[in-house]
Amino acid sequence: MSMRLPAALGATAATWLVTACLQAPLALAQTPPAAPAVAITDQDISDAYIYLLGRLLVTRQQQLDFKDGMQWNTLYHRKPGAVDWPNPNLDVAYSEAWVGIDEKSCTQVTVPKVVDRYYTVQFLNGWGETLANINEREYPEHPNGEFAVCLKDAKVSLPADTQRIDVPARTLRVLSRVELGKDWSEAERLQHQFKMRPSGSPQLPEVPKTLIFEGQKLPGVEAFDSATVALQEPDINPGMEQVQAKVRAIAAAIADPAERARVDKSIHTQAFADIAKASPIIGHGTARDGWARPATVGTYGDDYLTRTLVNYGGIWANTQKEVIYYRGGQDANGKTLDGTQSYSLTFPGKQLPASMANYYWSITATNAKTFLVLPNSLNRFSVNDQADLKYNQDGSLTLHFAPSKPQDVADGNWLPTAPGQIYRLVLRFYGPKGDVASGEYFPPVIKHL
Repeated sequence: MSMRLPAALGATAATWLVTACLQAPLALAQTPPAAPAVAITDQDISDAYIYLLGRLLVTRQQQLDFKDGMQWNTLYHRKPGAVDWPNPNLDVAYSEAWVGIDEKSCTQVTVPKVVDRYYTVQFLNGWGETLANINEREYPEHPNGEFAVCLKDAKVSLPADTQRIDVPARTLRVLSRVELGKDWSEAERLQHQFKMRPSGSPQLPEVPKTLIFEGQKLPGVEAFDSATVALQEPDINPGMEQVQAKVRAIAAAIADPAERARVDKSIHTQAFADIAKASPIIGHGTARDGWARPATVGTYGDDYLTRTLVNYGGIWANTQKEVIYYRGGQDANGKTLDGTQSYSLTFPGKQLPASMANYYWSITATNAKTFLVLPNSLNRFSVNDQADLKYNQDGSLTLHFAPSKPQDVADGNWLPTAPGQIYRLVLRFYGPKGDVASGEYFPPVIKHL
């Protein structure tokens, strides 16, 4: 096939064009080779591992839940204390579910009328981010009755008087909490009135088959074998593309045995060290007088480090509007709490914990490694505002943590500990207010007796 040059093209220009075409192969041959791929650094590996681990902790629990018999869109009412995840709140009756929704089906939730008792129905996505709460604080004009949790923009016809709640996720973890208070039987009666059902026939998600590992034994390079499946769940937080690209790059690179070994070594050195360094302040939190308070919880933005640490040490945490957590792990001398020893904690009369919570407060002691409550013959695992507390003459409140009840200490002021176990205290304020809500408050020092 011949090619005719436009008549308007001058002879000089035509000569130049032909010469350029003839020389093109030579020019291409002289093009420098592409730069080698950028090496994956130890910091890249640490960042990617910590990010991915946060998701794997959720999928691990999801697989365990379904193995234990849970089914989609079914609310399971648990007996008080009968839950199996790190740092549960033992002051509430829990109900739990996994929810699947799509463009044509919502999940309907019935909430009973609850008076003078804390309650909420919390919805989280597959990364441990809280998407919604149903309670009288979020819906003061519709605190109970019928609700429908729907995929955003889903076209679903709902019954009248149903409060629709749109969420950006197809898979949801649900926790319903009802404060036990002094009348546990009433709390359990209310708990069983919370109900859940799909509005139609949703296309149910598959339970992701990712790595299952022991809670106290973090995985190494094998975590990245699950990267493709794990990242199928969208992360709603902005700016995660770069760290997700690192995850995918490492998952591809470890096909080479030598690179796999290098990544594994890097995880066990730098990534684990970075986690250990961030743990005392729960990511980017603050520590004071032996207590740590996370900078955020429940919703994390770009702080995936804190999200992963919370998923590891206290999965399903709610937002700071609902509850604020303080973790106490050291006494006034900076030494870790030992179940063999005796300690005291005194709240001044002007800063009693009840004055900083709209609903209630509690303190729980858990093993520092397993995050499970400390076993004791009394089966007493927390102290809260429902206990038979005795106040000091000056109005202050002193609590005791010891393997046996100290002399002249009221029974309600004592939380038993387990000899030989290193532990930490978790102080919760439900409906935080005042200096707790603003972040200015920190609990008093824990004194070694």
